[in-house]
Amino acid sequence: MQGVIKSYDPGTGDGVLINEADLADIDLAEDALEGSIFRMLRQGQRVNFDLDDHGRATHLRLGSEIDMGTPDL
Repeated sequence: MQGVIKSYDPGTGDGVLINEADLADIDLAEDALEGSIFRMLRQGQRVNFDLDDHGRATHLRLGSEIDMGTPDL
């Protein structure tokens, strides 16, 4: 799955991304950055991700190299 970071708080690790397929907001799992190259995220950054058993984004990986910005809802 691919999406765009909508918000991210590096202090708490809380964040939300927008699923590219249906524009739904998806919360980041607590372990979303574990084992990834990311140390922090920025708004508009494209990422590939998986969903955990609770429907949260996890296993973040690099998305498209082009920063598409946050989609207008």
